[in-house]
Amino acid sequence: MTFSLKNLLLPALLTLALALGGCSSKTTEEEVDTDALSQIDRPDSDGLDIPVNADSDSGRAGALETVHFPFDSSTLTEETRRSLQRNVEFLRNNPNIEVQVEGHCDERGGVQYNLALGERRAKAVRDYLVAMGISSNRISTISFGKERPIAFGHDETAWRQNRRANFVVTAN
Repeated sequence: MTFSLKNLLLPALLTLALALGGCSSKTTEEEVDTDALSQIDRPDSDGLDIPVNADSDSGRAGALETVHFPFDSSTLTEETRRSLQRNVEFLRNNPNIEVQVEGHCDERGGVQYNLALGERRAKAVRDYLVAMGISSNRISTISFGKERPIAFGHDETAWRQNRRANFVVTAN
C-alpha cells in the first residue's frame, strides 16, 4: 500500500478546518449576560453599565427616550418636554453619561433642507437639557436629515416616527 503526500494532506487540512471552525465564539441569545441587561433597565442605579453607542431608538440607552417633532418644526411640544424632563432626571442621576443627540427628519423635502432641520431639532433638545442644568460638555449634536429613517413607509404613520431626536451614549 503506497501513501502519497496528497492523500495525507487533504484529510489533515479538512480536520484542521473543522477544528478551527469549532473554536469560533458566536454568542447565542442564551449566552447573553442577563445581569448586564437588567442593569441597563435600572436608570437610577449606581454602577449603571450602558454600553457606548447604545441608543434610545433601540431602547438600550437606559431610560433615555427618543423625542418626536411636528412636521417641518423643531419646536418642542408639551409631550416632547415631558420626555425630555425624564431624560434630564436620568442624566442628573448618571453624571458620567455623555450623549450625542441625533436630529432626524421624514423623507419629504430636500437633502440640505432636512439636514438643517435635523440640526435645529438636535440643538433644540440640547438647549433644553442645558437649560435644565445638564452640562453642555456632556452633549454633542449631529443631524442625519432624512438619511436614517426607522420607519420605511410613505405615510404619516412612518413620517411621524422619523421626525425625531434620539440619544446615543458616547461615554459612561
